[in-house]
Amino acid sequence: MKPEEIIRKIEEKIYSTQVDPELINFGIVETVGDEIVKASGLSNAGYYEKIEFVNDSSIGFILNIDEDIVSIVLLKNSGHITCGMKLKSTGEILGVTVSNKLIGRVLDALCQPVDDKELIHENPVYYPIEKMPPGIIDRSPVNNPLKTGIKAIDAMIPIGRGQRELIIGDRGTGKTAIAIDTIINQKKLDMGLKKVICIYCSIGQKKSNLASIAAKLYKESVMDYTIIIAATASDSASMQYIAPFVACTIGEHFMNKGEDVLVVYDDLTKHAWAYRQISLLIKRPAGREAYPGDIFYLHSRLLERAARLSDKNGGGTLTAIPIIETQGNDLSAYIPTNVISITDGQIYLETDLFNSGIRPAINIGLSVSRVGGAAQTKFMKHLAGPIRLELSQFRELQAFTQFGSDLDEDTLKRLERGRRITEVLKQYQYTLYDELSEILSIFAVTSGLFDDISIDEINIIEQQMIRFIKKMSPEIVKKAIISTKNDDILILKSEIKDKIKKFKEINNYGTKFTANKKEDKNV
Repeated sequence: MKPEEIIRKIEEKIYSTQVDPELINFGIVETVGDEIVKASGLSNAGYYEKIEFVNDSSIGFILNIDEDIVSIVLLKNSGHITCGMKLKSTGEILGVTVSNKLIGRVLDALCQPVDDKELIHENPVYYPIEKMPPGIIDRSPVNNPLKTGIKAIDAMIPIGRGQRELIIGDRGTGKTAIAIDTIINQKKLDMGLKKVICIYCSIGQKKSNLASIAAKLYKESVMDYTIIIAATASDSASMQYIAPFVACTIGEHFMNKGEDVLVVYDDLTKHAWAYRQISLLIKRPAGREAYPGDIFYLHSRLLERAARLSDKNGGGTLTAIPIIETQGNDLSAYIPTNVISITDGQIYLETDLFNSGIRPAINIGLSVSRVGGAAQTKFMKHLAGPIRLELSQFRELQAFTQFGSDLDEDTLKRLERGRRITEVLKQYQYTLYDELSEILSIFAVTSGLFDDISIDEINIIEQQMIRFIKKMSPEIVKKAIISTKNDDILILKSEIKDKIKKFKEINNYGTKFTANKKEDKNV
């Protein structure tokens, strides 16, 4: 027989063979391991398909398909799974039931409540946790600001609704603090913008840390628009693995309804660890640092789902703020470089700045927003240019002056201005600023109106100045936010400058400090 005839005969034999229906949807447990079950059969099963065990409450999903065996990751383990037990495929991709009733709740990675309250859905929708992101045609440019209430970020590293902005830094540098402040700041509704629904996804954190964050959010009355997804360090690696996908799925549900959503992934380093653990248990080939080869794809397919939809598709937005923990300020490590290349910018927090009392400890040179001024109001964009440049020059000059060289008068002025900008940008956690307060602070320090004020007194005088202008000139509030023409902005800058000078004259600020400087010089 010719080879072609042999192939045709084999194909006819294959297609005429009747497959046992039991083998299509049912399987047999072959081995049971730590969070992983390997089963034969299930010849019609697919990736991420939900699997149930016959006469058992355990639930899992398929993460690996070999020639004869499928690997099932357990999400719910009764502890009674044994070899030879029957299991069946459900025919549906692993997903969660979502509805408006999730808002204000603390949930686990399967959307089951962990806050000791009953969850009764209203008009529930079943969403798969893995989904294709919106295409280019379905999106619109990101140009609406998501205010954090933190001066340094809103002025120099603005975040837009629909953006992916990474917060990166060593342990204990205030990464979570920035994310929580951003959630709390959404209480202040910006003019002409929708309320933001916030989802905080905790991955691999201690329960005590999560409890304190939840208590703070309840205390600040922000749980009215916030959902917490909790996959703590005591939960299984499989629950930590699916937690960010579940948070993103809930966010997509609200985005598709035309809402603005913010999702915080805290943090994706531990998410990568969980996926590495599962992959090694499945015996997938290990790559760099023992991570599987598709670790980049893991985070890219999660973060690509952040978007601003076009008006035709409802105009909803999903903003992603992933957090990555570095070790020894090493930005060139495997996971940090992966996520930096996926996101639209990063806020880099430096340990040395944090320890020196500059908080938030943002390294302006390494932090960037690729959306930039498109996510700022016209007035804020006009003021933000000089502050970044002056701060960068100050940091360079500060490093240079450590050699003890003699400095000219111009350099000394730049150093004094830089110290005052640094002081104004310092901000305690939970002390949030509205846009006008940010504009007044930044304008006062960059225009030189604070040059004659002592650094020790600058924060107190800044607060008094903001209160004075808001009380005495309320019309400035509206103008600062709605002004779009350059001429209007220049007039408004002149008005604000006059108000600040008047404030200083009334309170006799600046003169005392200048007199003290002269006395010190004479001595």
